[in-house]
Amino acid sequence: MRGRAVGGPVASVLLWTYAALALLPLVIMLLSSFRTNGDLIRDPIGIPWPLSVESYKEAWTTGSFATYFGNSLAVTIGAVVVSTTVSTMAAYGLARSRSRVMQAVESLFISGLMLPIHLALLPIFYLFDSVGLVDSRLGLSLMYGASGIPFSIFVLTTFFRQLPEELEEAARLDGANAWQTFWRIMVPLVKPAVATVAVFRFVPIWNDFLFPLVLLRDEAKYTLPVGLTQFFGENATNFAAVFAGLVITTVPLIILFLVATKQIVAGLTAGMSK
Repeated sequence: MRGRAVGGPVASVLLWTYAALALLPLVIMLLSSFRTNGDLIRDPIGIPWPLSVESYKEAWTTGSFATYFGNSLAVTIGAVVVSTTVSTMAAYGLARSRSRVMQAVESLFISGLMLPIHLALLPIFYLFDSVGLVDSRLGLSLMYGASGIPFSIFVLTTFFRQLPEELEEAARLDGANAWQTFWRIMVPLVKPAVATVAVFRFVPIWNDFLFPLVLLRDEAKYTLPVGLTQFFGENATNFAAVFAGLVITTVPLIILFLVATKQIVAGLTAGMSK
């Protein structure tokens, strides 16, 4: 008991200290983005007053961040929708099948987790080049969607197996067909897992730099990480605009986690409570 009494406050202090250190760069980035570049150069750690949004205007228009943001949003949402939809249907079928063939198929999907997708960069490039998907946001989105299927199936199959089969039997007795049973009964029960998978796929796709750099050639199709790098190279001394670009890139992820926190926690802890 004494160890727990001491450990509790110490652990809390350590966690709060870690959280403060992790948030400090974000706070500095946010405050600096509301200052003018001249003010930032004169006093790097000053408080932004009065607040200035000129750096955001410059990044959004002159820096083409409006275009980059739209590209990232389209590619990321498209990939998450493809990956989550296909994986949910596949995971349900694999979870309810007792066939050895389906077990082998599931093992084949799971084996995709063993190697990072970036090892397949050159084969993917040559494949896309042969079918005309290089320099295509659609091709990039499809690639991300396909690469996320193994992880999504791994997570969702586990959740579907935890659901009793009596639910489906009761639905059939009520006259529901297979699709209605899946969509109206089973999917709502695994919503926390689906939300967790979607968030865990959204973040790496949104932040990925290598694949857009290699597969996209037209600057008008760049995503935010590639566009931000190019903007920084062209505006290395315009610190306020660079900070504004960083905020534009980071804020959607923060909003996503704030909105989906309950679903993520439920998805990550559901298996532990069984």
